[in-house]
Amino acid sequence: MYLRMNDVVDGYRSELAEVARKLTQGLDSDVAEARAIFEWVRDEIPHSHDIGIDVVTCSASEVLRERTGICYAKSHLFAALTRAVGIPTGFCYQVYLAEPETGKTAVHAFNAVYLASHRRWLRLDARGNTGEIDAQFDLERERLAFPVDPDKGELFIYDGVFCEPAPEVVEALRRHKRRSELWLDLPELLADERLCPADREKNQTVPRRRRVAARSPQAHLLNDS
Repeated sequence: MYLRMNDVVDGYRSELAEVARKLTQGLDSDVAEARAIFEWVRDEIPHSHDIGIDVVTCSASEVLRERTGICYAKSHLFAALTRAVGIPTGFCYQVYLAEPETGKTAVHAFNAVYLASHRRWLRLDARGNTGEIDAQFDLERERLAFPVDPDKGELFIYDGVFCEPAPEVVEALRRHKRRSELWLDLPELLADERLCPADREKNQTVPRRRRVAARSPQAHLLNDS
């Protein structure tokens, strides 16, 4: 489940597989590889809002081509790259108060990777840092872009690690061509938790770690057995 590719997490494409290979070349652990990919997506692929780009990307290949995306799209790129090097990766979603004056909420996306060397999931947020945001790769203390704080409008994080991007997120990205329009139509909540969330305490059985070679779009679904 957590290594599967599709038309959004399209790490089967040769250009994505090549980026993943270059980022992890010479590294000898899943921690080092996950960290290298996380820091590259966080720092080298700017959040579209931060740089004022009025485009919308969705699939990992679109994000790579345009070199930008919002949190949803960047989570797709991160998952495509980590899955391409055999690191089981899922999606996490958080609800925060986007407009305190109106009470409007919005969904924020980030990822989790399963580190076989540590036999645990680690949540990572490659949204992109700013003066107020400082998300880091930290095995000792979780450091997300928006730590849950109800007093500041960071309401809650959905339980579990989802194996596929939320349909509400993908539909919103596909519905709009301009980020300024998307910004007015962000999902406020997820409809349910039907996306095969993994219970962190029980989910010790994950796909064995393997690198995924570049594949044609016709052969993009991986057999994770």
